[in-house]
Amino acid sequence: MNTPFTYAPLPARVLFGAGRAAELPAELAALGARRAMVLSTPAQREMAAGIAAPLGSAFGAAFSGAAMHTPVEVTERALDALREAGCDGLVAIGGGSTTGLAKALALRTGLPQVVIPTTYAGSEVTPILGQTEGGMKSTLRSPKVLPQVVIYDPDLTLSLPPSLSATSGLNAIAHAVEALYARDANPVVSLMAEEGIRALGAALPAILASPSDRVAREGALYGAWLCGTCLGAVGMALHHKLCHVLGGTFDLPHAETHAVILPHAAAYNAPAAPEAL
Repeated sequence: MNTPFTYAPLPARVLFGAGRAAELPAELAALGARRAMVLSTPAQREMAAGIAAPLGSAFGAAFSGAAMHTPVEVTERALDALREAGCDGLVAIGGGSTTGLAKALALRTGLPQVVIPTTYAGSEVTPILGQTEGGMKSTLRSPKVLPQVVIYDPDLTLSLPPSLSATSGLNAIAHAVEALYARDANPVVSLMAEEGIRALGAALPAILASPSDRVAREGALYGAWLCGTCLGAVGMALHHKLCHVLGGTFDLPHAETHAVILPHAAAYNAPAAPEAL
């Protein structure tokens, strides 16, 4: 191969495997955090409380108001609660909405983040933050929002309904598809993209057939990590721009929007990127 390329891997500590959410207290301590705010959506409040229970005195406060597209008004409420509780670390437990809130708070405070994903969103390994205000969604890229630690525990995805597993998985695949024809694509990211698509392509049908299939859940989460890493490593294009504009403007569900747009965006770009697609 004679094509020059640039690859700049992002700093991250990734823990992967069943039961590894139990290592949360040690990871927070390693970051120097003594009082953590635990973030979740309202629907995942109980799950987050259970995962955070072993924190003991390192638990500072809980905020369960995370919402799609990271509304600025929600971030401001969480910021007030964070300051009132005197927290010095952030724990996000959930999908892209919760991760987005943690990133928005980190941007404003500089606090360290530990993210425990329960979907296949992939945003936990990217320096990208999308925020919504006044019906408009804006996106920024900054190392300030990149989580320091990500804990992938496949057991936490067992309760994700098959329909959401499918759309969340397609959302992840979209990251890898666009990485294949990105302007700054490179062989390293392309390998991760292809492997991520392969892993999710094998796992999602198995999850739909048997949602409690632990091997399939592990494969899907592995694929989602790779696809998310692609999203963080190279620039995205038409697909992601369409989804961000449509989602932020009309408050559309994030994963479902990606799932609907993906085949159309890929078909549109196929003539311009035949080797990738």
